[in-house]
Amino acid sequence: MDDRDSVPELTRSLFGKLFGDRGYISQSLFEQLRQQGVQLVTKVRKNMKNKLRPLFGKLLLRKRSIIETVNDPLKNISQIEHSRHRSPVNFFVNLIAGLVAYTFREKKPSLNIRLPQALPIVM
Repeated sequence: MDDRDSVPELTRSLFGKLFGDRGYISQSLFEQLRQQGVQLVTKVRKNMKNKLRPLFGKLLLRKRSIIETVNDPLKNISQIEHSRHRSPVNFFVNLIAGLVAYTFREKKPSLNIRLPQALPIVM
């Protein structure tokens, strides 16, 4: 199954920006998400024309590797990816325990974004 097929269902109640890799590039998916109020931000393929994108979106797209860096310890060290829970309560207890354990880690990656500088104020 194509990963792009499940994106509209997963983003039904979301809004804002959605960051993905080049595998999620699709004009129909882009239009469908835009109608839902979600802006799909991806890098362009080598054979595509470079589109104008907001600078803030480009900067956040560069930080995707940090997001992947956070996901790895959450899945492997905090064991959040475990999927054989016997009840929804056990699932949420495991999820919350993993997130709490992650917050107590001393070295965590950071985006180092200061919002007043990153977002221009329009009056």
